[in-house]
Amino acid sequence: MNITIYHNPACGTSRNTLALIRNAGVEPQVIEYIKNPPTRERLKEMIEKAGLTVRQAIREKGTPYAELGLDDPAITDDQLLDAMVAHPLLINRPFVVTPEGVRLCRPSEVVLDILSLPQKGPFVKEDGEMVINEKGERVSKSV
Repeated sequence: MNITIYHNPACGTSRNTLALIRNAGVEPQVIEYIKNPPTRERLKEMIEKAGLTVRQAIREKGTPYAELGLDDPAITDDQLLDAMVAHPLLINRPFVVTPEGVRLCRPSEVVLDILSLPQKGPFVKEDGEMVINEKGERVSKSV
């Protein structure tokens, strides 16, 4: 299965998502998008295929979002996309592309929605939350 993850190794959610993909026995194409950002066209396509608005795909925390005035509702999607390409830290992460779809994998287990391959074993996120049990089955959170 051909899978691409737009990854930030400094992000726990991104690391957990990558580990879940690998737990299915797949080595994805890993693109560190801070160093190698997607083109504007590719970014727009991923956002659309994920069913998001551009504003939903932008990261505010720990980025130049506020100082660039991007919280102004008058800023257009085109202007937001331009800012995201110019400042890749503004791209929320991780985006994952599989033949089954595109998702912004927040939380990391969202990747399982576009990854039909079985998990090879248990998986526990970095924070200790069990996502996949010893039978390779997704664990649902009790609410």
